[in-house]
Amino acid sequence: MSVDLLGFLGVVLVAYVVPGPDFLVVVRSATEHPGKGRAAALGAQGGLCVHMLAAAIGLSLIAARTPVIYAAIKLAGAAYLVHLGVRAVLAARRLRAGRETARAIRSPVARDDASRGRWRSGFAQGFLTNVLNPKAALFFLSVLPQFVDGGGSTTRQIFLLGTLDVLVGVAYWFALVAVAARLRALLDRPKIRRRWELTTGWLFIAIGFGVAAGAA
Repeated sequence: MSVDLLGFLGVVLVAYVVPGPDFLVVVRSATEHPGKGRAAALGAQGGLCVHMLAAAIGLSLIAARTPVIYAAIKLAGAAYLVHLGVRAVLAARRLRAGRETARAIRSPVARDDASRGRWRSGFAQGFLTNVLNPKAALFFLSVLPQFVDGGGSTTRQIFLLGTLDVLVGVAYWFALVAVAARLRALLDRPKIRRRWELTTGWLFIAIGFGVAAGAA
């Protein structure tokens, strides 16, 4: 078996650097608490593992070739992104009304004071955002096979490359969390926090509607 690992790593890095829903979820979580940011990162990679397993046993191919199933997955993902966006916008409105402080809304998407609650919330957001993203599944169906050697076990190579993708992602997200967490002090200012909520909230909504339009 001969796999172009360097070429695959290059493609994976480019895919991670280009911002998407996962990027937004991880950054938002990190600005609340680094632990929640890391949990969101692990959740996103957990969703990626689901796509990897689905590709290995052929479920992703079935979904991609069945328009109804593919559209349903896209619409579910779009609805979840809009849900996150609406909650962020509502959090900004509460800030403006003075009913909550910026420190109290560390996470405009889901507030959890306990560290265990923050971890669960972050992981769930990262996992659902990724697992409901059909583009992640298509990566394993269209890009990954280009690096599979026909002379070896396809399933084993998918797991090898998929595992490498997940590990690279964990390292990248954790580095991003470390950078994003530095914004926490700045976002303690109510006015800046409110603008951050509105901006990222509307971004979530815009992305969600864009995904929904693509499913039509």
